[in-house]
Amino acid sequence: MPSALPEGDPAPSDGSLPEQALAALGDDPFGFYVHVPFCRVRCGYCDFNTYTAEELGPGVSRASYVDQAVAEVRLARRVLGDRERPVDTVFLGGGTPTLLPAGDLGRLLRAIDDEFGLAPGAEVTTEANPDSVDAAYLAELRAAGYTRVSFGMQSAVPSVLAVLDRTHDPLRVPGVVAAARAAGFDQVSLDLIYGTPGESAEDWATTLEAALACAPDHVSAYSLIVEDGTALARRVRRGELPMPDDDDLADKYVQGDERLAAAGLGWYEVSNWARDDAARCRHNLGYWAGAGWWGIGPGAHSHLGGVRWWNVKHPAAYAARLAAGDSPAHAREVLDEETRRVERVLLELRLREGLDPALLDDAGRDELPGLVDEGLVEPAALAAGRVVLTRRGRLLADGVVHRLLG
Repeated sequence: MPSALPEGDPAPSDGSLPEQALAALGDDPFGFYVHVPFCRVRCGYCDFNTYTAEELGPGVSRASYVDQAVAEVRLARRVLGDRERPVDTVFLGGGTPTLLPAGDLGRLLRAIDDEFGLAPGAEVTTEANPDSVDAAYLAELRAAGYTRVSFGMQSAVPSVLAVLDRTHDPLRVPGVVAAARAAGFDQVSLDLIYGTPGESAEDWATTLEAALACAPDHVSAYSLIVEDGTALARRVRRGELPMPDDDDLADKYVQGDERLAAAGLGWYEVSNWARDDAARCRHNLGYWAGAGWWGIGPGAHSHLGGVRWWNVKHPAAYAARLAAGDSPAHAREVLDEETRRVERVLLELRLREGLDPALLDDAGRDELPGLVDEGLVEPAALAAGRVVLTRRGRLLADGVVHRLLG
């Protein structure tokens, strides 16, 4: 949830949507993303729309946040009318959703179920910091209907965590994973970051081995990006830390991909690996496939049928809008067909299934033989009618996209 909001056309105060968005609420997957903007401390690398207690200001409280989120769920029901579409996925991100009481998170899920209904086998995920949960908390979440938990492990090396301003003890991770298993969660995921200044190849290997020792169903591994405006960016600018090196990031991606694959986790998106198809994150697959979702919370983005909108950024403004009976939507845009095509190429090329060459124009299709010759696109997949990146292609995905789109 990036902190900066894009520009767009003003959104109506009642939250009403164009007919094309309403018509899209049909057979395609539909989910809810819930942004919980609270953190105990601010990590130096993070530019997400999050706030510590000291940054929130008057009129905002963790204690009342779920009431506001429930109010937006009910607004969504009013806006979408009587169209019947059970919810396939719910994903709570942040911030740290598990800073809120488990009972509040359960109440939020019940509101979604009451207003829309959860589809049979719905995937319900929450992110969690390892130091924000214990066995009792996880058991209460599972009893409330949460099926999947994603722990922000990031690294197993204390010195790396310190550079990232992460405060949890890495030795706590196996315990919370075991507690999630004991509570009966269907899937457990670990989030990792590689390329932190000062992280060696041995450090990254230590993190990979520690993660795999927990036997996760799913691993997300992201290269560190130094975002403008963050404390990390200021430290790099002052010369206190080096900028992450592109060659080092590429080496660590290959190192991670090889080790995860050897442990039985296959890549299904450039930065995500799963033990089998059932362990893929269905909610995120919806994003990459252009499905529909409603984003709840300050700064949250939504999409239905080529209509994209986003909420006001600050929790105080979000709360005030809902208290007044208004939509918290700040602005929106209606995507034209060419923009939707370009976005499909950008997103679907990241997936193991790749994209249909029919999405490309003539110039893009003319690039495909050269991309195969350069080892960037899998020849067998292309012969079968899909454009799928090789490992080298994944490392150079931005360049491949540029060539395909011209």
